[in-house]
Amino acid sequence: MNRDLTALSEELTAMAAADHEKAVTGAANSDDPAERLAWRRLTAGHGDRLNEIMDEVGWPTAGLVGEDAARAAWLVAQHADRQLDVQRRALRLLEEAVAAGTAGARELAFLRDRTLVNEGREQVYGTQIAGVRGDGSPIPWPCRETPERVDELRAGVGIEPFARYVARYS
Repeated sequence: MNRDLTALSEELTAMAAADHEKAVTGAANSDDPAERLAWRRLTAGHGDRLNEIMDEVGWPTAGLVGEDAARAAWLVAQHADRQLDVQRRALRLLEEAVAAGTAGARELAFLRDRTLVNEGREQVYGTQIAGVRGDGSPIPWPCRETPERVDELRAGVGIEPFARYVARYS
């Protein structure tokens, strides 16, 4: 990997680390408006930078920037919830990378669902959770498919069955 790509890989990885640090504190859903604002600023800045990176290199695949940095780029795209233009562009480029065999269908499924939910549409794979009930059970965003079909689609891209997935949130 050349020096520019090494620097890009390190930058993407650092962005994911900063994202993770804020996410584990619950900043996105905090009762503190200052924490929510800090989360929004962080994810917006990362989304802006990912858009520039996509201008420079297209989708940052593992073959280009390494596994960790490629996963970091996907995480940034996932969290660009208030930048649908960035999320849609990332989705398009990731679709192309998956079709070319240079990226994974699992990540594409998660990003597709996230983008659909952010557009106010039904998700396909059941990867997005809207909230949690008082008893601790998750409330998934609506899916356009039947539960049986969702599990079939999930299996096709390497995602565990829906019931096992949501059990982690309980």
